[in-house]
Amino acid sequence: MEPRFSERLEKTMGRLPLVAAVLACLFLIVPLIIVMIMSFSSATSFKFPPPGYSLHYYRVYFSSFKWTSATFVSLYVALATAVLTLALVLPAGFGYMNYRFRGRALLNLVIMLPLMVPHVVSALGYYGYFGPLGLVGTPLGMVLAHTALAIPVTFLVVCAGIKGFDRNLIRAAMISGAGPLRTFFYVSAPVLRPTILVAALFAFLASFNEAVVSIFIGGRDASTLPKTMFESIQIDSDPVIAVVSALLTMAVAVSVVVSTVFSERRKRKLRRQQVQAEAQQPAAFVFRRLAQPGDTA
Repeated sequence: MEPRFSERLEKTMGRLPLVAAVLACLFLIVPLIIVMIMSFSSATSFKFPPPGYSLHYYRVYFSSFKWTSATFVSLYVALATAVLTLALVLPAGFGYMNYRFRGRALLNLVIMLPLMVPHVVSALGYYGYFGPLGLVGTPLGMVLAHTALAIPVTFLVVCAGIKGFDRNLIRAAMISGAGPLRTFFYVSAPVLRPTILVAALFAFLASFNEAVVSIFIGGRDASTLPKTMFESIQIDSDPVIAVVSALLTMAVAVSVVVSTVFSERRKRKLRRQQVQAEAQQPAAFVFRRLAQPGDTA
């Protein structure tokens, strides 16, 4: 009996990681499924399971000026935030990864600071700083505040992409007479395109999902979608919120799938080009390996 009990116990313990993974996935996915189902509800308030199913609240969303206006404001602010964040993070990432200078660790700490400070504290600071400048209640104020919050995660993505970047390409372009800007746009940017797209996606989503800062900075004239949802659920628990949540979930899922497929296709293409180049120029391949004594691959 004892050996059988030990075998059963060992078999059960071996399945625990799989059970824990399944439970974690359900914990993450079930709320999204509930929101998707509730978006088709015919009830006049939040109720699960729904008493019936209808597309009524989808029609309300697309015909409501309040919701469509908030959607356009969110898209505008998120796109502007992604562009401004990349304009700041790309040169900062190249400088941080390629050069050693005094205060490098302090620079990294300052860039990561928005991740450590609660958003409500940051929002209060932006409110006090932007108020005298007349930026509270304006899309520009929200773009600047969202950019500050999006920089840390985007910076990590860019630095990870640059870390695996072959710097011999930059040296070859510079030796051939290309300037810094020409080298960036014709050599670095095409190779780092998947990293740049993923970083832009992270910045876009960080801005589009931001609610706390939007509540403080948005005011009455610049209401984003998360801010409108927060105000709506406080007043009358409008079921349109479930429709907005379902549309956001589908948009995020599609964007993540598209970026993943694009990134994988780009990696396979670069791998094929590298294999073809090494096959055509074995001498250059040997020279590049000798120039990287630490790379034994």
